[in-house]
Amino acid sequence: MEQQTFHKKMMQRALNLAERARGFTAPNPVVGAVIVKNGTIIGEGWHHGAGQPHAEVEAIRFAGKRSLKGADIYVTLEPCCTTGRTPPCTSAIINAGIARVFAGCTDSNGKHAGKGFEILRAAGITVETGILEEKCLQANRAFFYHITNHKPFVILKMASTLDGKIATASGNSQWITSEQARKRVQLLRKNSDAILVGAETYRLDHPSLTIRTAAGKVLRTPLRFAATAHPERLEQREGWEFVNLSTAVAWENFLQELGRRGVMQLLIEGGGTLAASALAAKAVNEIEFHYAPKILCGAGSRTVCDGADPITLSEAIPVEGMKITRCGVDFIVTGKPVY
Repeated sequence: MEQQTFHKKMMQRALNLAERARGFTAPNPVVGAVIVKNGTIIGEGWHHGAGQPHAEVEAIRFAGKRSLKGADIYVTLEPCCTTGRTPPCTSAIINAGIARVFAGCTDSNGKHAGKGFEILRAAGITVETGILEEKCLQANRAFFYHITNHKPFVILKMASTLDGKIATASGNSQWITSEQARKRVQLLRKNSDAILVGAETYRLDHPSLTIRTAAGKVLRTPLRFAATAHPERLEQREGWEFVNLSTAVAWENFLQELGRRGVMQLLIEGGGTLAASALAAKAVNEIEFHYAPKILCGAGSRTVCDGADPITLSEAIPVEGMKITRCGVDFIVTGKPVY
């Protein structure tokens, strides 16, 4: 196999391993590692969660008593070089006798950024970077955003009919989109550390928002928030927090507080008033709108963005990097709002 093709294959394997812990590592990134010697994989690992061994150490342990002298390691993110809850991975790699490190991308954490590579090179280890870089950056976009901005990456997910309706006038919204689209929502929830819904969604839908297996076993429950200015009017349910997000300042304070609590990704699941408020506060980093092949009509039907203030076309929020994908009978539109 051609060398670059082999490098990409091994990095893709490391990325696949990293995904096994998606949703369980906050405030740490998801990282996978593969150790190769003489063209054969002899060690694999991924970071399971904060305070647990990093991917490189897991892969070294996987190799057992086999000699790693002269081996290569493929890791999706620059190895850490500082002592936190665990020792530095650079030391583990050096002590193992690994000869070459292939890294997907550089760590944007100021404590590590490029320093891990410097330490490895100083120890005589060959370091190559940028293998499947875009994929590796994408895998940890929420982590990088959190490290840089000290608040979570925010995704606004909405499900609507083709005419932009998210519910009937009475609030009935189950089910607008197909089962396949709802499975996609489960994945979004799994990838998020906190979920925010509006007061009407909380009151009418009674959402649990737990992360479950296909068999229904609860894996974990993310932080759950309902946005309301009048929490006393809502039924109090265990595990929920209420937040008043009536101003842009309130949004910023809320996001900063989530950042301090280690939340890397926040998923907003509507309704329309909350969606409009989030966009008006410039709090949304990415939209994911699910469109069902249905037309609901009705002047009283709820819409995707029910902002109270009138808006002109010149004030409309542009969306860049838009992608459209098929999900069963539905379509998913993703993109980045430009404020």
